[in-house]
Formats: sequence, structure tokens, C-alpha cells
Amino acid sequence: MTEQSAFVPPDSEAQRALEREAQLPLTGWQQEVSKGLEYGLEAAHTIKDRTIPTFSRGELPHYAGINTFLKAPYLEDVRQVGKYDVAIVGVPHDSGTTYRPGTRFGPQGIRRISALYTTYNFELGVDLREQITLCDVGDIFTIPGNNEKSFDQISKGVAHVFSSGAFPILLGGDHSIGFPTVRGIARHLGDKKVGIIHFDRHVDTQESDLDERMHTCPWFHATNIKNAPAKNLVQLGIGGWQVPRQGVKVCRERATNILTVTDITEMGLDAAANFAIERATDGTDCVWISFDIDCIDAGFVPGTGWPEPGGLLPREALYLLKKIVQNTPVCGLEVVEVSPPYDVSDMTSLMATRVICDTMAHLVVSGQLPRQQKPNYIYPEVSREYSEYWT
Repeated sequence: MTEQSAFVPPDSEAQRALEREAQLPLTGWQQEVSKGLEYGLEAAHTIKDRTIPTFSRGELPHYAGINTFLKAPYLEDVRQVGKYDVAIVGVPHDSGTTYRPGTRFGPQGIRRISALYTTYNFELGVDLREQITLCDVGDIFTIPGNNEKSFDQISKGVAHVFSSGAFPILLGGDHSIGFPTVRGIARHLGDKKVGIIHFDRHVDTQESDLDERMHTCPWFHATNIKNAPAKNLVQLGIGGWQVPRQGVKVCRERATNILTVTDITEMGLDAAANFAIERATDGTDCVWISFDIDCIDAGFVPGTGWPEPGGLLPREALYLLKKIVQNTPVCGLEVVEVSPPYDVSDMTSLMATRVICDTMAHLVVSGQLPRQQKPNYIYPEVSREYSEYWT
């Protein structure tokens, strides 16, 4: 079909998408093709498409290549992470799991199915390859069976990426990592504050579970940090038969902000997003988004450690994410509780990939990426209380 014969309703999303695509450059793609031919050798003479190399390099074919996230460059020297707009960080930790383990394989699963995607989104008119620089720094070295040592590793790794100015995106991992990620950010916030928007079916606010700080506990400890007040913790999608009463008591005492799925659907997605934005940004300087994949109805995301029916529909969750990211100073994202051993056709990992790609696109649309300079909430110096030990 030629451009002249294409027909879409006037002033529709599709029409705007068609027009935006024409404005996007192809520089990144052309550079990738040139590099592929240089590093991967020109194709055999029988291949008519001379952009194809002998050895697969770059995006194509989707079934081949080394699986970094979206086949982004693997950054072996993490000291150079500040040269990129976005850094993908794997956190293969599931020692905080209290029921079904397997989320240590989440980063692998998400990276593998991310090869299915291109860098372009039709509706948003964004091409990540052309508009931002993305790298994959690999995985933080977590310690199996030792949450506290793993937490220290995670905090140090997140602090390094965050302080560099690169936007951190974490691939979990169980939700116990929520505490050390916020602690890592707080190391370089100085006197600034961070709000937390938490997509989940579970409150995750217990002080301890099975005598340890598990995946049911991150927000009790994160909101003990002076930079992350409990009044700025917003929890979207909470409900069902797996919300421990100990955690509910903490939410009540600390006056966190909770919306159930019914609240969200009855008040409407726009009102729910506005509620989250208002509460998370009240007196804060930036917002951390913690997206537990089980906030989505279990029928869509079977590959998770603690599935709960009755959650958000995928398009509802993605719409909330869009409204929140485009209207909030977001400082980072974690996607947690993807457990590939329980997945079917990689659908849960694919949903996580969609959340990550959409977030990057919304940051581009809203002008938050690429960053022209480090946000003023990032302090190069380490806050005094974090200067020697992780507590």
C-alpha cells in the first residue's frame, strides 16, 4: 500500500502516528547496518539485500544474536555508564521469595523475549534507537541465600548508575529488591526526596516475614529512609487473598496511599493516575516506579511467584503508566516478580518488556529523555549516613 492510498480517519491516533513516523530519522539504523557489515562481513553474493551481513549483528534477525535487552550494546566497563541515557540492570535475586522461586531467571527471560521487539512504537511515534542511547550493563552479582549481602550489592550498583546520570531500569528479581534500590538512590539524593509509585496486588509493607526481610517487606524499610516518606508511597491495584494483615496495619499507621482495582475502575484511569501523581509528588523531587508484574490479572501473567486473579488488565496498567510517566519527574524503574519457570510462551516476560519499552518512550515524549544534564536531585557526593555502611 502506498502512502497515497492509505486511509485512516482524520484526526485519529493512527493518522497522527503516520505523520510522526515520517519525521523520525534513520541515522541510528543506518549506523547499525554499517557497523554490522564492517564487523560481521558482507553477505554471500547470492544475498540480494546488501544490508545483511554474514554474521548477525544488531537487531536482525530477531531470533539470532546475543540477548541483551533490545539487543542494546553490552557495557562491560560500568564506569562508562554515564555516557548513556538509559542503563538496563539485571538483578537476578529471588532469595526473598516466600512461595514460588524462579525470579532469579527474570532478567534472562525478559532479555530473551525483548528480541521480539523493534525500537519503534507506532502509536507513540517514538524510535528508541534514534532518540536515546541505551546500554545493558549486565547483572548485579547477588549472593544466593543471603538477602542482606545481596541488598548491599544492589544498593551499591543502583547508586553507581543513578549517580552517573544514566536512567536506571532494573530487571528483577523478587520484590525484596525494592528496599535496596531506593536505598541506593537515597545515597545520592542529599536532602531531596523521592516518591514511590508501586504497582502491585500486595502491599509489601511487613517489617519481616519468616524472620527475614523478604519480598513482602520492601516498603516498610524503604519508607524508614528519610528521603522516602511513607506519605509519598502510592500503591495501585492492591487486593485479593494475599495481603497480610501485618502489612495492612503498617499502611494504616504510616498513612500510605492505596487504590484497589475496583477503586481504579470506578474512579476512572485518569483520576487514578492523577491521584498517584498528586500523592507521590507532594513535597518530593522525583518519583521511583516499582512495577510488580503480578498487578496485572493472573490470566495474562502466569509466570510470577505470587499470582492473584482480579488484577488490572494489561491496557489499564499501560494507560496508568503512560499518564504517570509523562506527567511525573521519574528517576528510575524496576520491574519485578517475573518468574520464567512458571511462564507460558514467554507472555509474562513480554509484558515486562512492554512496560519497560513504554516507560522509555513516555520519557522521550515528555522530554525527560534524552537528558541534557543531570537532574538537580542527583547529588554527586554520598549522603553522610551512607558514606561508610549500608544500613
